[in-house]
Amino acid sequence: MKKFGLYGGLFLLMVIWGFNVIAIKLLVTEFTPIMIQSVRIFSASLVVFAVLFIAKDLRKLSRKEANYTIFGAVTGVVGHHSLLAIGLTDTSASNAGLILGLVPLMTALFAVLFLKERMTLLKASGIVLALIGVSFVVLSGGDGLGSASSGDLYVFLSVVAQAVSFIFIKKGTETMSSRLMTGWMLLAGSSTLFIIGLIVEPQGSSVLQEATWTIWLIFAISSVFATGLGHMFYNKAIYHIGPGEAAVFNNLTPFFALLGAAIFLSEPIGWKQIIGFVLIVVGVMLGTGTVDYIMKRRERRYTSLQSYPRMKG
Repeated sequence: MKKFGLYGGLFLLMVIWGFNVIAIKLLVTEFTPIMIQSVRIFSASLVVFAVLFIAKDLRKLSRKEANYTIFGAVTGVVGHHSLLAIGLTDTSASNAGLILGLVPLMTALFAVLFLKERMTLLKASGIVLALIGVSFVVLSGGDGLGSASSGDLYVFLSVVAQAVSFIFIKKGTETMSSRLMTGWMLLAGSSTLFIIGLIVEPQGSSVLQEATWTIWLIFAISSVFATGLGHMFYNKAIYHIGPGEAAVFNNLTPFFALLGAAIFLSEPIGWKQIIGFVLIVVGVMLGTGTVDYIMKRRERRYTSLQSYPRMKG
């Protein structure tokens, strides 16, 4: 029963994460991108620290843990969230949602490069398929390379930055809880983003005072549920059901991003984006080992059923 509850929670989380792309698109349209990301992520960090305080999991970090946290914050918070925000100012939410679907695949690729995990034919095939899918997405606005926007490139770079951060997170969480590392990463990253925002967006703080309550409601839902509580729940799901099963749900995020873009932003969804979506999802499932995991799990279940003693008639 607990596992089904986690499945339901993961499904709901993928809906929230998919729609969060639309939320960030609205926020960067209303505010300056780096400044609003810094405030949004800082708000999320307060949520995480509140949970850490209640759970009595709040402590200082060792020098080694602090180093991993700093590198994780630079790549996963400063790099990922600034590039994503800037990218969304020059591309559609539907494109961004589909490109963000590459995160699990890029994570698997960097695990091969830096954590010495084995590259298989399935993984290589998945990478190729997903990249072909991305080419359909970024060219969905026209008929050639000229139709690819700089926003698509920034979003892709944000995917690379987040995938790199997972390497540091994996190393750091060997000696500390994932939520503790998440809290310090969000706090350090948002503070750095705020300083960068003051420098490159001097008008950013004044723009914050001009938004409507509807925008601030979207801001609150995005920071608290999608970024703060969402990441903690996902890490909990990984702990209880394993990364293989949890990764299956990641493929729902691009779908809900597409759906949300069509419903809330009236963005047209073309055939190139549909093809791109299918190729990305298939590529991610192959490249992350999800297909291999599902096949092995079915094989183990079939073997256990075959070995179960049958009643004699």
